[in-house]
Amino acid sequence: MKLRVLGCSGGIGADLSTTSLLVDDDILIDGGTGVTELSLEEMAKIRHIFVTHSHLDHIAGIPMLIDPLFEQITAPVVLHARQETIQVLKDHIFNWQVWPDFSQLPSAENPVLRFQVMSPGQQIGVDNRSIEMIAVNHVVPAAGYRVQNGVGCFAFSGDTTSNDAFWEALNRHDNLDLLIVESAFADEDRELSSKAHHYCPQLLADDLKKLQHRPRLYLTHLKPGSEDIILAQCRGHIDELPVYRLCGGEHFKL
Repeated sequence: MKLRVLGCSGGIGADLSTTSLLVDDDILIDGGTGVTELSLEEMAKIRHIFVTHSHLDHIAGIPMLIDPLFEQITAPVVLHARQETIQVLKDHIFNWQVWPDFSQLPSAENPVLRFQVMSPGQQIGVDNRSIEMIAVNHVVPAAGYRVQNGVGCFAFSGDTTSNDAFWEALNRHDNLDLLIVESAFADEDRELSSKAHHYCPQLLADDLKKLQHRPRLYLTHLKPGSEDIILAQCRGHIDELPVYRLCGGEHFKL
């Protein structure tokens, strides 16, 4: 299983794109501005999109992804998300006012985009890969994902702050090779971090004590301009695991 980081920043700017992860060549986890790293040929291979939540930095690229593929797609791209997330996308994005409703085009019977509700704890198989949705704690209904094939496994927290559900779900399994988890703010912004329901380094370090696995740990969703501070603080707090900063363009083989 291959994992390519299209975008992983907490904002945009020179060389920074927001969250989007490509699994092999046919699955996206989130569709932020990192989607623009894909060529048209690569976009045409996407068959499934698993969305963590409805915030713009995680969905902004999805409408643009679907649009140029309209005449190329012979079967719908399936967008998997919580019911609440799908409802936001229907009401506020694919509503004919902001963007065409591609779940109705070219027809409701044969659309280019299909929404599929997924619930925390549910697993979906896509060829030889299993994708499990995990509940997390954000300001809107949100989820993380655990992805495995017969060889390797990684988990992605999406946007979250302190919680038990994510760690308990990971501990129910025997393996975890790679963990991508957010730490959006530095410790100096802990009050803001708590209000926005994001991790800061101390909160993340406290929660990592709940994890029974020892995966490679990569930080994502770092606030632009604060990356070095957040990384240094996480390394200062976290003793159990080596800590790395996730960067756009990275590739992993699992």
